[in-house]
Amino acid sequence: MPVKLNFLHQSTEQRRDLILHSSILKTLILLSVPTLMMSVIQSLMPLSDGLFINNSAGTLVASAVTYSEPIVNMMTALAQGLSVAAMAIIGQANGQGDLIKVKRISTQVVVFAFTMGFCFAPLLALLAMPISHSVDAQISHNVFLYISLYATVLPFSFMESIYNAIKNATGKPEASFIRMVLMLFLKIIFNFVFIVWLRLEVVGCVLSSLCANVLICIWMFYELFVAKSEDQLTLKGFRYDRGLIAQMIRVGIPAMITSLLLNFGFFLINHETQKYGPVILNGQGIAGNITAVCFNLPSSFGSAVTTMVSLNIGANQPEKAKRSCLVGCLASAITAVAVIAIVVPLSPYLTVLFTHQPDVLSVANNALHIYTYSVVGFGVCMAVQGAFIGLGKTVVPMILGLLRIWLLRFIFILMTEPMLQYYSVFWGNLFSNYMAAVISIILILRVRWVSSLNT
Repeated sequence: MPVKLNFLHQSTEQRRDLILHSSILKTLILLSVPTLMMSVIQSLMPLSDGLFINNSAGTLVASAVTYSEPIVNMMTALAQGLSVAAMAIIGQANGQGDLIKVKRISTQVVVFAFTMGFCFAPLLALLAMPISHSVDAQISHNVFLYISLYATVLPFSFMESIYNAIKNATGKPEASFIRMVLMLFLKIIFNFVFIVWLRLEVVGCVLSSLCANVLICIWMFYELFVAKSEDQLTLKGFRYDRGLIAQMIRVGIPAMITSLLLNFGFFLINHETQKYGPVILNGQGIAGNITAVCFNLPSSFGSAVTTMVSLNIGANQPEKAKRSCLVGCLASAITAVAVIAIVVPLSPYLTVLFTHQPDVLSVANNALHIYTYSVVGFGVCMAVQGAFIGLGKTVVPMILGLLRIWLLRFIFILMTEPMLQYYSVFWGNLFSNYMAAVISIILILRVRWVSSLNT
C-alpha cells in the first residue's frame, strides 16, 4: 500500500507506489493539477509577452514575433523529441523500481540535450537571413533580428525541456510548475525593463527571454546536481553511454520529426496569412496568445497519462494503463468544454487588452471564437498521444501530428482559401483538431497494451 504522506513531500519510491496502487482518478488528479497549473503559467508567458509587445512595441513588431515563433519552435522540437523519449524510458525504469537507472538516464539526457542546444544555435542564426527575405517588407528586418538573436536562448530551452521530462517521468510534475512560475515572474520583470522602460522592441523581446532562461537554468542545475536529495544527479566520472543515447534518439526521432514538421506547418500557415498584411497576422497572433491557455489546459492531461501508462506498463499492469488513458480522455474533454463556456463570452473583453485598433480587433475576435471551439478535439487527441508515448510507440503521435497539421489543416487551408481567404486558417484549425481526435480514438482502441521499447 502507498505510504500516506503529503503529496508534495513524497520520495520517488513513494510517488511510484501511489501511481501504481491508488485509484486512477485520484492519481490523474494528483498528477494533472500541477501540470494544469503549469499549463496556465506556461500559457501566460506568450500572453504576457503579447500584451507587452502589442501595447509598447506596436503591430509590426508583434506581427514579426508571431511569424518567427514557429521557426524558433522548429529548433526546440529536437529538445521536445528528446524529452518525449526521456519520459518514456525514465518512466518505465521508474515503474520497475530501478532508481539508480533513473538517475543514470537523467544525467545522460541532461548533458546530451544541453550539448545539442549549443550545436543547433548557429543553425537558427543562419536561417534568419533567407527567412526574413521572404516576408512582407514591413516586418522583414524585425523577423531577422528576432530569429538571429534568439539563437542565444536555444541551449537553455533544451535543458528546460529535459528538466520537465525528468520530473514528469518520476511523478513530480509540481517541480516543473515551480520552474514555470519563476519563469513567468522573471519574464514579466524583464519584459517591463527591456520592452517598456528601455524601448528595445524586438531586441528587448529576446533579451527578456535570454535573461529569464539563464537564471532559471542556473536554478535547475543547482536542484539537479548540487542540492542534496535522493534524486541528486552527478557528473563525476561522466561518459556518454552510446547505447542509451542511441535508444534515446531512436525513441525520440519520431517525436522530433513530429514537432519539427508541425511547427514547419505552422510556419507555412503563417506564411499564407502574412500575405494579407501585418494586421491580419497580428490579429491571428492575438487570438493564438489567448487560446494558448485554452489549448494547454485540456492537453495537460496528456503528460499525466504518459506517466501513468509508462509506470503501469513497466509494472506489468496493462489493464490499469488502458483505463488511465480512458479517464484522461474524459477529463480532458470535460475541461475543454468548461474552457469554451468561460472564454467565448469573454472574448471581446480579452482581445481589447492587446490593442484598440478596430481592424486588428475584428480579426482577433473572429479567430478567437473559432479557435476556442476546437479545444475539445485537441485535448482528446493529446491525451491519446500521451498514452502512445507512455507505451514507447512514439511513431503513432508523429503520424497523428502530421495528419492534423499537414493533411487535415494545411490542405484544408489551400483548398478553401479561394473562397474563405484568411478565414480558411481559422476554420482549418477547428476541422483538423476534431478529425485528428476521431482518428486517434480509432487507433488507441486497436493498440496492444505492451511496451515497444524492448521489441
